[in-house]
Amino acid sequence: MAASPIFSDILIIGGGAAGLSLALRLADTARIVTLAKGELHEGSTYYAQGGISAVLDAGDSIESHVQDTLIAGADLCHADTVRFTVEHARAAIEWLSAQGTPFTRESNAEGGAEYHLHREGGHSHRRIVHAADATGRAIQTTLEQRARRHPNITLNEQCSAIDLITGRKLGLGGNRCLGAYVLNRHTGQVEVCAARFVVLATGGASRVYLYSSNPDGSTGDGIAMAWRAGCRVANMEFIQFHPTCLYHPQAKNFLISEAVRGEGGTLLLPDGSRFMQHFDSRLELAPRDIVARAIDHEMKRLGAECVYLDISHKPADFIRAHFPNIYAKCLEYGFDMTRQPIPVVPAAHYTCGGVMTDRAARTDLEGLYAIGEVAFTGLHGANRMASNSLLECLVFAAAAADDIRSRLEHAPEPPPLPDWDESRVTDSDEEVVVSHNWAELRQFMWDYVGIVRTDKRLQRAQHRVDLLLREIGEYYGNFRIGGNLIELRNLAQVADLIIRCALARRESRGLHYTLDYPKANESTPGRDTVLVPGNFAGAEAPPFWET
Repeated sequence: MAASPIFSDILIIGGGAAGLSLALRLADTARIVTLAKGELHEGSTYYAQGGISAVLDAGDSIESHVQDTLIAGADLCHADTVRFTVEHARAAIEWLSAQGTPFTRESNAEGGAEYHLHREGGHSHRRIVHAADATGRAIQTTLEQRARRHPNITLNEQCSAIDLITGRKLGLGGNRCLGAYVLNRHTGQVEVCAARFVVLATGGASRVYLYSSNPDGSTGDGIAMAWRAGCRVANMEFIQFHPTCLYHPQAKNFLISEAVRGEGGTLLLPDGSRFMQHFDSRLELAPRDIVARAIDHEMKRLGAECVYLDISHKPADFIRAHFPNIYAKCLEYGFDMTRQPIPVVPAAHYTCGGVMTDRAARTDLEGLYAIGEVAFTGLHGANRMASNSLLECLVFAAAAADDIRSRLEHAPEPPPLPDWDESRVTDSDEEVVVSHNWAELRQFMWDYVGIVRTDKRLQRAQHRVDLLLREIGEYYGNFRIGGNLIELRNLAQVADLIIRCALARRESRGLHYTLDYPKANESTPGRDTVLVPGNFAGAEAPPFWET
C-alpha cells in the first residue's frame, strides 16, 4: 500500500548549514519539509573544522578577500559572484551569531570581546571566524536545535531522495519541479513529496573516491538528480583534495584542519626535512591544490605512505587551546601533537563544480534551487579557497530565501502526483553486485581520476564507468530499490560527469592537473566546462555564464 503524499510549500533535500539556514529564514512564512538521508547531523557541515571567511578585521578589506579568492581560483572564478559573496559575509556571520552560534572570541583593547580570527591557506589576512576547531559542529548543532523547535519546519531523517518529479516526466505542459520520490528508510516505502519549491542542499560527491575526508553520505545525490531532471552541470573536473587527513588505519575520514598550518604547522618528509619551499613561496600556506600536489609528488618520489605535519614547536597550552578536538582525536590514535609530528595524506575533500545556478540559487528547472556544495555558483573557480565553502552555504541560502519569499504567493500548487511504481520489480538476491560495483568505482576513480591525471587514465576510467552505468541501470530497473543502490547509481552518474569534464579540459588549471597538458591555456582563460543533458529543456541560461 502506497504511503500518503507529503505536501509542503518548500521541500529541502539536505539538512546541513545550507538547508537548515534556508529553512529557518523561511519558516515564518512557509511550511517546510527538510529531508536528511541519515541522522540530521551526519552531513559534511558537522565535520567542518576550520571556519567561515569574512572581512572583520580593521586591517583587512573586501577587495583583499576578493583578490585572494580570484587568485586561488586560477582565473576561473566569476568575479561578480565572488564580490557578491564576500560583501555578504559579515551579514552571514551576524545572522549565525544571532541564532546562538558560539564563535570563539577574544578580549580587545577596550575590554570588550571580538571574534578570534584564524588565517588559512590562500588568505592574505586573518579572517577565519571559528568555534575552536569544531566550527561546523557548533553551527550544525545551533541550527538543528532551532529548527527542531520551529512549528513550521518538519525534519524527516532517514529519508533518501531517489529522483525529482518534473512536469515533463509526467507529460504536463511546460516544465517545473513538482517534488521528489523519497525512500523512507524506516519503513522501506517510497513516498511522494510534493512542493511548490524544491531546494537541493545535498552537499558534494567526494565519496566517489577511495580516500575522502567526507562522511559516507557525500555521494553526489543532488547533482545526479538535477542532471537526470535536465539541469546543466559545470566544472566537475575540479575536485579538491585536502592535503592533510590523518594517516592511520582506524582514523576514518579525520581531517587535520588547515588552521594548524595557519598557526605555524610545517610539512615534513619522513626524514624530518621541509619540502614546500621547492613548490611555492607561500610554503604551507599555499592554496590547497598546490600543497596536495606537492605531498602527492613527494610520496610517489619516495615511495612513502605519508608525510608529516608538525606544530610541536608551539607551546603545548597554545595547541590544546586552539585545537582541542584535533588534539584529543590524535591522542586517541597514539599521536601527541604537542610533542611529535602527525602523519598525514591527501584525500578527496570538496566538489568545486555542480548544478549551475544564478545568484538567487535558481537552476535551469523552474521551481528548483541548489545551495551549498551541490551548486556551481562560480565562486570557487578551479580551486576553492579555505573557509569559503560554509560562507557560500550561508550567503546563497539567504539569497534563495529572498527569491523564494518573493515568489511564494504566486507559485502554483503541484497537481496530484503518481505513486512510485514497483509493480515490475522484485527483491534482489545478489546484493553483492552493489557492494562490488561500489568498491570498483571508488578504486578506479582514485587510480585514474585523482590528483594527477592523463588522457590515458581518464579514457580507462570512462570505459569502466560506461560499463558500470549500464550494469547499474539494468539492476535499478529490475530490483526493488534500497539506500545503497540509490547512492551507487548517483555516484556512478557523478563519476561520469567528472570524467567527461576532465577529458574536455585540455590544460592544467587549479585542481585539474594532467601530465598531457601540464600548463594552463592562457588563450582561453576563464572558460568553464559546461555539460548539457540530452533532455535539456530548462530556462534560459543566466547571462553571466561562460559556456
